[in-house]
Amino acid sequence: MPALLRNLATAVVLLFATTAVAQEASRLQGILETGVLRVGTTGDFNPMSFRNPSSGELEGYDIDAVEKLAADMGVQIEYVPTDWKTLVAGIVSDKYDITTSASLSMDRAAVAGFSDPYVEFSTVPMTQAARAGEFSSWEDLDRDDVTIAVTLGTVFEQQARSYFQNATIRTVEAPAREWQEVISGRATASITSNVDAAQLVTNYPELAVVKVEQPRSRRPGAFLLPQADQVWINYVNHWIALHHSSGWFAEQQAKWNLAN
Repeated sequence: MPALLRNLATAVVLLFATTAVAQEASRLQGILETGVLRVGTTGDFNPMSFRNPSSGELEGYDIDAVEKLAADMGVQIEYVPTDWKTLVAGIVSDKYDITTSASLSMDRAAVAGFSDPYVEFSTVPMTQAARAGEFSSWEDLDRDDVTIAVTLGTVFEQQARSYFQNATIRTVEAPAREWQEVISGRATASITSNVDAAQLVTNYPELAVVKVEQPRSRRPGAFLLPQADQVWINYVNHWIALHHSSGWFAEQQAKWNLAN
């Protein structure tokens, strides 16, 4: 065999061997073999992932999404409780195969993989409804007599330290939430996602979204996945593309009041 053909054949064999190893190492194969998809979720992000107070069952846009993914794969879901400060660590340490939605950030992307986006978040401030008229801009909240509450380990903690140079930042640790600090009067305001805020003002009329000029930090939301597992990432991305095309995601966004 001529040297050129021999080298080409060797390269092809190596390519197939490398692909086979990658597929064997992929979580995709393990999920299909065990019949179980492990999903990490905080369960405290209404309307994305939350517990129905009557049934105790997880519900939300993200829950519908991972249930649909599992059904399409022909596997069962095992929900693995987590919190925001350990969400990424759980992917890295193989506690779960995928998470419900997380805001895409470069800090997270440095150690974990992301799927293609399937929702968009932005950041808005909240305060007590009785005080909403005191603030009309982000600058109004950046005063030394203002305390901003955030939940430890969330993207909002990072954002608050960037947005506010004069206000005091008050962190609380899950299962406590930043909006509880506002209702109690221990904080003047909090920041959270647009989707979370929409649900909170419905459930707690004593809260209001501050009518600032515009939300900040518009960002995509996506599944967190193992960074090195491109086979699994590709599979999830194909699934997202398929159901964007089918209209399923648009239907779910309307169901959970996320449609623009």
